[in-house]
Amino acid sequence: MSDWGPVFIAVLLFVLLTPGLLIQMPGKSRFVEFGNFQTSGVSILVHSIIYFALICIFLLAIELHLCRLWKDATMADWGPILIGVVLFILLQPGLLFALPGNSKQMEFGHMKTNGKAIAVHTLIFFGLYAILILAVHVHIYTG
Repeated sequence: MSDWGPVFIAVLLFVLLTPGLLIQMPGKSRFVEFGNFQTSGVSILVHSIIYFALICIFLLAIELHLCRLWKDATMADWGPILIGVVLFILLQPGLLFALPGNSKQMEFGHMKTNGKAIAVHTLIFFGLYAILILAVHVHIYTG
């Protein structure tokens, strides 16, 4: 039986913590800006650290899972966390690419985002994360 808990948590955090959608820390002109659809390398780093902290809390400390049939309580699975953080960073709209871009179908490294790009990147994140966690079963256990 597959455990969809990490997938739902990772996708929800991806959307909520995408710099520029709800909040950007640090912003372009102030420390915190809301809904500006801008991003930067520093804000992606800050949001990635927050993402890492929250996903660790939800998956390791609180142990939010939808299926506990196979879970070994003595082993911590870092696979969903590390995969989530790497995908969170690489798929931020505007960092490497934005699909769709603001003025073209695809734009590279322009540090801007938009609602459509966030939606497309969220779908890409969901697909890759679900494949790696549920189909390929990437797990990194520590005891």
